[in-house]
Amino acid sequence: MHKVLLGKSGKKVLLLGNEAIVRGALEAGVQFASTYPGTPASEIGDTFSRIAKDAGIYFEYSTNEKVAFEAAAGAAFSGLRSMVSFKHFGLNVASDSVSPVAYVGVEGGMVVVFADDPSGWSSAQSEQDSRCYAKFVHMPMLEPSNSQECIDFVKIAFNLSEKFKIPVFIRLTTRVNHTRGVVTLSRSVKGDRKAKFVKDLEKYNNLPPKIIKMHADISKKIENIRSEVSEKSELNRVVNNDVSGELGVITSGVSFNYVMDALDELNIKLPVLKLGITYPLPKKKIGEFLKKLKSVIVVEELEPFLEKEIQAIAKDANPTLKIFGKYEKAEKRGGEKLFPIAGEYTPKLVLIALAKAANKKLDFDYDGHMEKYNKLQIARRFPVLCPGCPHRTTFYAVKKAAGEDAVIGGDIGCYMLGVFPPFETLDFILSMGAGLGVAHGIKKAGLTTKEGKRKVVAYVGDSTFFHAGIPALINMVFNKSNVLVIALDNRITAMTGFQPHPGTGKTGLGEPTEQIKIEDIARACGVKNVKVVDPYNIKDMMSTVKEFLEKDEVSVIVAKRQCYLLEYRAKRRKGIETPIFEIVDELTDAEKKAIVEFGCPAYYIDEEGKMQIDKSMCWGCASCVQLVGQGKIKPMEK
Repeated sequence: MHKVLLGKSGKKVLLLGNEAIVRGALEAGVQFASTYPGTPASEIGDTFSRIAKDAGIYFEYSTNEKVAFEAAAGAAFSGLRSMVSFKHFGLNVASDSVSPVAYVGVEGGMVVVFADDPSGWSSAQSEQDSRCYAKFVHMPMLEPSNSQECIDFVKIAFNLSEKFKIPVFIRLTTRVNHTRGVVTLSRSVKGDRKAKFVKDLEKYNNLPPKIIKMHADISKKIENIRSEVSEKSELNRVVNNDVSGELGVITSGVSFNYVMDALDELNIKLPVLKLGITYPLPKKKIGEFLKKLKSVIVVEELEPFLEKEIQAIAKDANPTLKIFGKYEKAEKRGGEKLFPIAGEYTPKLVLIALAKAANKKLDFDYDGHMEKYNKLQIARRFPVLCPGCPHRTTFYAVKKAAGEDAVIGGDIGCYMLGVFPPFETLDFILSMGAGLGVAHGIKKAGLTTKEGKRKVVAYVGDSTFFHAGIPALINMVFNKSNVLVIALDNRITAMTGFQPHPGTGKTGLGEPTEQIKIEDIARACGVKNVKVVDPYNIKDMMSTVKEFLEKDEVSVIVAKRQCYLLEYRAKRRKGIETPIFEIVDELTDAEKKAIVEFGCPAYYIDEEGKMQIDKSMCWGCASCVQLVGQGKIKPMEK
């Protein structure tokens, strides 16, 4: 893939949407890229990390999305073309600085790529539709629908940014991020601009009363982009323009692909207005499209972002127009609510909706099929931690030591899986760093039991600690809390693809750097009770948890052990054999119960009702040996 992304012009290759974003940036002459990893956008940063040195560009994994955005803005202030990428929640983190930078403007082109995740496939905290940010912060927004458009739209976005001196959004969704498509490479441009920051207090001063003029200026800039770009660009185009009829379709992003597939399957042609620039919208072009129709169906995932604008445009362009979509007011205009407001769209969903709007009969009985499917007895499979995961031993030890009554806050990372059986140990999960902040509030609320005040524990991952945990920890110390914080330091940003962070001692370019220790930061924040524990030592972990829960002030346990998947792979590469364990003596009921509660996926019950270890699943961590009687579980002979 390294060679493919740096390939020559004219070559056809297969790229993920995320990889195509990087290729588009290279073809646009990008010189600076930053990110904080977050799925479904993680591969953008990972790809930059692999090719940055050979491509002659600077890349970094920043400590969080706000810092990543600000770093990219600094490069753009200095005249370089810069790109920053993150998932939708990352845009929330960065948002403090997004609007001010849009007001101030940039000298070099700056492209901000964010990825929404309909249905929460990888970002399960909410189904946030981030398109509203474009209107909120007055920034243009482009929405590609496939890998080739990812390349093309990035280049257009950089040119648009430089022409109007404004950052530009590119909005992706999971199916665009993670779908591969054939693309044709164009010439890469070597970014060779020399950074130059011109001191200009008039330009970079956005304090009142000047802020009022800046607000007016950026609003005017958006209207200029609407008239000069959005209304004229082929990114907003009518497909099947030669087709006349009463029904049309307006859509954007990945939904366009579903629409075109549905029209093929229904064997009909409808005029389709594909919107590639979804802010600012081409109001005149939309109005002209609507004038020719009696009804229109708006196809877009999540919020009725486009549909509400189209409702407003239709009042002047075609007052009698029927609008089919998801907005409740559609029914008041003689249309129909065909789409749900929640969940990711599927080809089937769009097919059924288009068939209904076009009065076409489907060849397949979907309702009958679903009725049969729902009768099937399919066992539910919960996500599980890897064999040997140090988080598993931490969960087990803390649950045993803290007791069922303790309130335990979760956070974002692999350890989110602690919410599922058999652990069921996390009482809430909100956003990065929120586990600490909310736990502090719960503790200060004064919850009690018959035995006294309830114990409160807050988990935080190592990357999350650097991202958003430090301010919350300082707040606990400052406000005299006594939450027990457990930092799960598995030495990597595991859930999003093993990216480095400030505690790993390695940058995104693979260069050695200062290794920042969580325990040192905790002590610097004023935490007196700090201990580093190897979570594989279950007895030590349990005793430390019990000891620290009795403290009247904030305590921090750093559960430090490398992600076992990384350790296992490293051993295999070096030819080191990992022992595989087997049960050599009958386990007691209490020991079996402990194994079940521990939740290692290598254990199973055979046809005779005996507990066994799946040899293909055992990674030799030996944690289970601590849970049973001496000598009952041993390494197998070679």
